[in-house]
Amino acid sequence: MKIKYLIACLCCLIPGVAKAELQIDVSGAVRDPMPIAIPAMIHQGFWVGQYASKIRDVVIADLERSGLFRVIDENSYIQQFSSMSEEPNFIDWTAINALALVQSSVSEVDAKNLRVEFRLWDVYAETQLKGQSFTTSKDNWRRMAHVIADAIYERLTGEKGYFDTRIVYVSESGPATRRVKRLAIMDQDGENHKFLTSGATMALTPRFSPNLQKITYMSYSGNTPKVYILDIESGQQQLLGQFPGMTFAPRFSPDSNKVLLSFASGGKTNIYEMDLKKRTSKQLTYGSNIDTSPSYSPDGSQIVFNSDRQGNQQLYVMNADGSDVHRISHGAGRYATPVWSPRGDYIAFTKMANGQFYIGVMYPDGSGERLLASGYLVEAPTWSPNGRVLMFFRQDKGTSRSNAPVKLYSVDLTGYNERLVVTPGEGSDPAWSPLLP
Repeated sequence: MKIKYLIACLCCLIPGVAKAELQIDVSGAVRDPMPIAIPAMIHQGFWVGQYASKIRDVVIADLERSGLFRVIDENSYIQQFSSMSEEPNFIDWTAINALALVQSSVSEVDAKNLRVEFRLWDVYAETQLKGQSFTTSKDNWRRMAHVIADAIYERLTGEKGYFDTRIVYVSESGPATRRVKRLAIMDQDGENHKFLTSGATMALTPRFSPNLQKITYMSYSGNTPKVYILDIESGQQQLLGQFPGMTFAPRFSPDSNKVLLSFASGGKTNIYEMDLKKRTSKQLTYGSNIDTSPSYSPDGSQIVFNSDRQGNQQLYVMNADGSDVHRISHGAGRYATPVWSPRGDYIAFTKMANGQFYIGVMYPDGSGERLLASGYLVEAPTWSPNGRVLMFFRQDKGTSRSNAPVKLYSVDLTGYNERLVVTPGEGSDPAWSPLLP
């Protein structure tokens, strides 16, 4: 990345040399975030100014949390904008070493709506890279900030952003002997938090449907743990299938029409596929072993899962109809909770080896294993929709395992940018939504 920045600078100094496009290479480790300037949003009036300040703060927080951007301290800014028609004085921005500049404004359309506009500038090339304007309700200001951050991220990295998304997870509270675990949902930055279940019965392993309409999860409602589907808008819950035993580890198909789950009965656990439209089930694995934690490939043609069929818990891939089962993990230790990247290029997993837990990734054929995070207990990776960031939960070692807090974290594919994800209480089992429509 340093080389790209240097080329961009040199091309501005040498007459007749074409200026390189300003872009962050996210394929490798980014040690030096891109310096970007984000001046105060242009606005008129005190109350509109409140929205201007809040929107800017969220955009900055999103970009900095990615680890790819460093927002330059506004106290060093030389130019102050008073109108969107005012073009940047690029010498002022190169003087503070800004490579990119975001010029923005917010104005009141009427009592309920705002108009937000932004322009993204390449400082050294002195060109506009992107410009957009939006009209949105005042109540929707936070989401608009995430949309702007996504647009900046995409233009400067060449990849979709992941800020306008939601997280469903298990909110945990209470002592170990009376632990309350209920479903909660929030924006990816921890805001707009609300509970989806009451906590009267334990809920685990929530998973979004790709169309964002439903969540599937395991509940201890009744005498036997079973998989349920929850409609996010209506709050209506329904049992998934009529299995005469324990069902768990659910996950939707890419088209949201099917759900994979594990069914335990008679000392064995096998993977089933439930057709939500036909309300029929199909058994995909057979045997006396434990097959669980299935996850579809993005195109729905394959399924990765973990199994102890060869004595030790390892990862396997099979066709979506259950054929051609083959092992892909071969490292020391045990592997669990695999999940296919939305891009299809990696499979994330939890690994247990040498008394430690790890979050790692490997290629779908099992090669290229890399460990990104470790700890006393780290588990349950989930992918951002652009396939560049993972979220998981961690529990550090306390005086006893049961009294240490459980928290959510994110880490990018390089393993260098690990961040705490703030939640009102303790949290585990996160699931990341696709980009909101």
